[in-house]
Amino acid sequence: MGTLFRLGLAGVWLVSGWLKVSDPNQTFIAVQAYDVLPGGLVSVVAAAMPFLELALGVLLLVGLGTRLTGVLSVLVLLAFIAAVAQSWARGLSIDCGCFGGGGAVAEGDTRYPEEIARDIGFLVMAVWLVVRPRTRLALDGRFARPAAEPVD
Repeated sequence: MGTLFRLGLAGVWLVSGWLKVSDPNQTFIAVQAYDVLPGGLVSVVAAAMPFLELALGVLLLVGLGTRLTGVLSVLVLLAFIAAVAQSWARGLSIDCGCFGGGGAVAEGDTRYPEEIARDIGFLVMAVWLVVRPRTRLALDGRFARPAAEPVD
């Protein structure tokens, strides 16, 4: 189960990061639409986020630093969930921009419950990897001492 979660979450981060890095202007629009960061930080977050997601994806794909990468994934996903929830609570009409795109949408075209539910699913996968980081086909196993913990 852990191997599937690790590879699945790696795919999520890689696709999400790639879509954002391939359209930096749209990523800036998506980050700005949340209306929570000061103007100067919007550019920094929009520029850094795709590369953070790609790094998390690569680390999970090869299974290197799985527990730490799981912790970082949990933190990023909690931030994403909080950002979407605050947008919903404030009545903003935006697309999350989670997989490219993002920004203002017509009122009634939001999908906040689905976006939050999806991210909670990804959060469960990340928490699993924090609790049980040993997985098959991972570089972690090549560098770690044998442990009593089972490999998923």
